Amino acid sequence: MTRRDEPVRIIHHDRADKAIRAVAVEAPVAIEVDGVGYAVMMATPSDLEAFATGFALTERLADTIDDVVDVDPFEAEAGWIVRVTLHDRCKGRIHDRVRHRTSDTACGLCGIAGLEQVQRPVAAPAPPPVAGKGAIFAALDHLRARQPLNAATGAVHGAAACDPTGTIVATFEDVGRHNALDKLIGWLAIDRRAVDGFVLVTSRLSFEMVDKALVARAPMLVGISAPTTMAIDHARAHGLTLIALARPDAALAVVDPYAIFARGSEGGT
Repeated sequence: MTRRDEPVRIIHHDRADKAIRAVAVEAPVAIEVDGVGYAVMMATPSDLEAFATGFALTERLADTIDDVVDVDPFEAEAGWIVRVTLHDRCKGRIHDRVRHRTSDTACGLCGIAGLEQVQRPVAAPAPPPVAGKGAIFAALDHLRARQPLNAATGAVHGAAACDPTGTIVATFEDVGRHNALDKLIGWLAIDRRAVDGFVLVTSRLSFEMVDKALVARAPMLVGISAPTTMAIDHARAHGLTLIALARPDAALAVVDPYAIFARGSEGGT
């Protein structure tokens, strides 16, 4: 269940009307890796296999989908538990990264014990984008229709994979912006799909979102909100095209390593 109806009162200047409001479900999701409790995320309890798979990849607990042997989500009395089994070659990592604290929807760098671990290795630079400005605006035009839970509740983020024309291939929603992107990355890995266009997110562009996009080998990350300094620096260091404040009529090219959006009307179409 991803939503629940709640009785509310709509307050006006001269009256208060009874109504029913759909509310997004937020639940604790405990991720256990090889029998070790790794993190508790506050999340929307849907697409948990994709979520845990993407989480394992973006946390660098696994390198590829072939390292994720099994994912077993089940509901418990206090929330949800997802048990992840990794390939033998990855088993030592969990003991280096395990933590014993609970994170909320603002969590981005799970299992990090010190500042020196923030800058984790990126396997390869981002590939050059093949999608231009026309594709970005096309995806923005259709994004709202691909967010049914947010349409009902107004309380969740979305992460979408888009092809080079701007057609939205898949969208995942969650109360946490990181969780939505992990779900998308997990689905892409399970389905063995590449991001051939770009990733579009309905949130600010933080360091963690850029880092996850790099793990997914996305050529471009587009967000409807603003970037942070660390996001810009991380994207620039690894050649990821970063587009911020994307609206139906304009967008901000923040990092454009291939000068896709410096060509005026003739380029970035």
